[in-house]
Amino acid sequence: MGKVEENNPKQQRKRPDDFPLCIGKILNECQQSYALHPRRIKELVVIRRDHKVEFMKEWWQTLRPVFLVMKREPAVERIVRFVAAFAAYRDEKYGDECDAFLEEFFGILLYSSDASNKAVRFRACQILSEVIMRLPDNAEVSNEVWDEVIDCMQRRMQDKVPIIRVYAVRALARFANDIENVNIVDLYKEALVSEQNAEVRKMLVLSIPPSNATALDIIERTLDVNDSVRKAAYRVLANKFPLQSLSIKLRTTILRRGLADRVPAVTAECIKMMKDAWLTKCCEGDPISLLKYLDVETNESVGEAVMEELLKAGMVQIKDGQSLRQFFITENEANNDNCPQKVKLMDAETALFWRMLCRHLHCEAQEKGSDAASTQGAEAVVYAAAAADKNELLDRVLPSTVAEYVQLVEAHILAGSNYRFVSRQLLLLGLMLDFSDAASRKVASSLLQKLLYKPIEHAIDEEDGKEVVIGDGINLGGDKEWARAVTELAKKVHASSGEFEDVVATVVADLGRPCREGGADFLQWMHCLAVTGLVLEGIKSLRGLQGKAIEASEILHGLLLPAAKHIHVEVRRSATRCLGVYGLREKKPSEQVVRQLRLGFCNGPSPVRIMAAKALFDLCMWHVAALVDRAMGIGAGLGTIPRPHDFVSEVASTTAPGEVIDGDEGDSGLMTLDLLSSRLDRDDWNEDGAMGDTETTWGVLAEGFAKLLLQSKRYPDILSMQSSLFAKLICLYFNEETKELHRLRQCLSVFFDQYPALSAEHKKCISKAFIPVMRSVWPGVYGNAGGSSTIMVSALRKNASQISRFMLQLLQTPLYNAEDESAGVETGHHSPNEEGGQEISASKQSGPEADAGLEELAIRIGVEVASFPSKKTAAGKSYVAALCRVAVLLDFRSSEQEAIKCMRKLLNHMVESISGDKQVVKDLEGMMARLKAIDAHPNEGLPDEQLKVILGEAKALFGVKP
Repeated sequence: MGKVEENNPKQQRKRPDDFPLCIGKILNECQQSYALHPRRIKELVVIRRDHKVEFMKEWWQTLRPVFLVMKREPAVERIVRFVAAFAAYRDEKYGDECDAFLEEFFGILLYSSDASNKAVRFRACQILSEVIMRLPDNAEVSNEVWDEVIDCMQRRMQDKVPIIRVYAVRALARFANDIENVNIVDLYKEALVSEQNAEVRKMLVLSIPPSNATALDIIERTLDVNDSVRKAAYRVLANKFPLQSLSIKLRTTILRRGLADRVPAVTAECIKMMKDAWLTKCCEGDPISLLKYLDVETNESVGEAVMEELLKAGMVQIKDGQSLRQFFITENEANNDNCPQKVKLMDAETALFWRMLCRHLHCEAQEKGSDAASTQGAEAVVYAAAAADKNELLDRVLPSTVAEYVQLVEAHILAGSNYRFVSRQLLLLGLMLDFSDAASRKVASSLLQKLLYKPIEHAIDEEDGKEVVIGDGINLGGDKEWARAVTELAKKVHASSGEFEDVVATVVADLGRPCREGGADFLQWMHCLAVTGLVLEGIKSLRGLQGKAIEASEILHGLLLPAAKHIHVEVRRSATRCLGVYGLREKKPSEQVVRQLRLGFCNGPSPVRIMAAKALFDLCMWHVAALVDRAMGIGAGLGTIPRPHDFVSEVASTTAPGEVIDGDEGDSGLMTLDLLSSRLDRDDWNEDGAMGDTETTWGVLAEGFAKLLLQSKRYPDILSMQSSLFAKLICLYFNEETKELHRLRQCLSVFFDQYPALSAEHKKCISKAFIPVMRSVWPGVYGNAGGSSTIMVSALRKNASQISRFMLQLLQTPLYNAEDESAGVETGHHSPNEEGGQEISASKQSGPEADAGLEELAIRIGVEVASFPSKKTAAGKSYVAALCRVAVLLDFRSSEQEAIKCMRKLLNHMVESISGDKQVVKDLEGMMARLKAIDAHPNEGLPDEQLKVILGEAKALFGVKP
């Protein structure tokens, strides 16, 4: 009888005493497979209807073991999904009964979500979020219950367990769209900024409602350190934000970041968004329409990247009759429209589209042709056929002749500045044409002659009536990209050996004739210098100008040096830039070039000084600084070098800014790197204000020295001064006056992240720079200003303490592995406001070399503290205490036994020097105990001679007796 009842579940479930066992059996079955869930839900609904009073008690009693499991096992997850589906199930015939059960179940879950057990809180929040996500729109739940749910989940968003925060965020997502719950969106936005766990940030991105107010928060996550969060951001942007709802700046920002992401999966998600959501849905598959949403004239690089991805994916289809030939007006069209022009003007997006398409076809044809040449047999035939197809398609879309191409370009040039971008795209498109026959070269050469001889564009200033140059005033056409396009086309047309140099040198000779003979205005000078710069950048060596219409020596003495002394600042700036390029093309730097660049840096106005600094750094990196100095007859063994401070003071007192200098006046003979570094000591921060943030003397100097320091192994001239340079860069980075110089700070931020991780020698350099930096920034010591108020003194001390912690953090940075160093590892950057540590990339290594410099720094600090005067002012006491606080944070390697014994001896002097500060003394005594524990022979002292050697090697002897 018992066996029959056991095998008959219908009879068993009808018995009131056995329905708890039936609930357990259903849950056991549902943990096996999701396929059983729908049928078991209906069975459980029948049981609940038959046992309304007792059901909830038995239901909760059966579920309680699930709430004690923290591990996310598949069987438990199936039960959770089943419970959520059952709670959200609503039978229309018994709607009131379902709603009553739901509210009662919600009450139990809300109570459990505040439990002390993290597993109970986790499962309660998980089931709550699942139920809320599954609830139909017609579910009847009282407002009081919903308010309790919202309040409870907002509390759980502050839970210390990340997975609980994940489900709390998910549970609130359904309420975030409600106008009455604006605080949920604000909470989401705050959490996105402060949340440390990647899974929680990912859920926040997926849950935050789409709106103009939240778009920036989602886009900001495209820079998240975790790739899964970045992928989620692009998924949300694709599904919730139509292309038209975003501004041009936001669209280009999204694509720029996504297409350049270092993780292929993130890039793939961005491409999917671009193809499926933006191109297919919003632009009906038309690439040109997509480009129009991106403003390619301003964001050309983004447009190029978009076209490259679309072409790779095969999303660009050429329709019948679609080619560049469609922009030529036939005679019938001209007669019907009474149009005197023979060319239809194209817009910027169309020009970029055709340029990228033709380049893609040209590259593919060359690639397939190379593959055909390197293989044999049937495979070679296949590659050759593919190359032939690409070439045929390219010929079909390009203009039929070079004459038509020139006609197309000239029409857009004559159309004015509004078609400047289109004209440049067409110039670059000419690289895909064939100029092998003489007739084609002659036609194209006539176009190039017009471009090279075209006068520089200018306008009249309405205020003073002076002529003002349009563009950068340096490159041909006032634009670096335009000059590059003209150069590339010229090299394509005049591809024979020496032909490019011959053609452009002839133009330089013609334009330079009035400049050399006198009578040329500044516009003619700038035009001549622009073409001169073009030819100098286009050649590999000055030997290429031998026998041409104007040779290298004539360019230097007849054009560049006179232009460098011109009264007009823009002419001098352009000449300085050409002198820098001229020096790079020399076999070794000449005296005239180096002298004029040094004079421009010392005495020129801000634009000239910036250009001269760039040129001098380029020469030092290309020729090595020693050769640059030797050109001036200075350097090691060639004379005494004056001190930088004396030189700067002398020049500052005798030379007015912007004064034109002849001869050697103003150049006292400093070596080039010393000359450049001396400018970092100047405090006239606002002198470059008119140039804007992107062009400042300090920005150029910081960038140049950062490059030299990072590659110190290649530039031995920098080794003797790298610690002093590092100290200057640190002070520059933390100087209040440079806060608005964002380019400068970004450059130094990247430099400080990379420099200590490249080699142990760099860490030793940081160690050497520590004490000089602290001496120079701590208020009230070594002649520093003490501050006019207590608040100011406190701010200065805080800034100095930040610098000390920052340098200590740099010393503790792990070294890169050898393979990562050569590959160039991408990392984040340090911030001057960071007081704690930071996450270290897995590509960095730890070990004995990783801690290089810590012992030396500790010894230097010990000597500095011990040698400080015994009668200390308040500033001196705070200075010494700050140094001691840094010293106790330094770890010693057990292999450095001599340094350990030396430091143990110095610690006695340090304790005596800081005896008034009990906390610092306690910390020092703790350090003494640590050092004694790792000392192999703690009872043996270090001989005086060895102690002096160690202090001498560390360059820390300040008169302390061993």
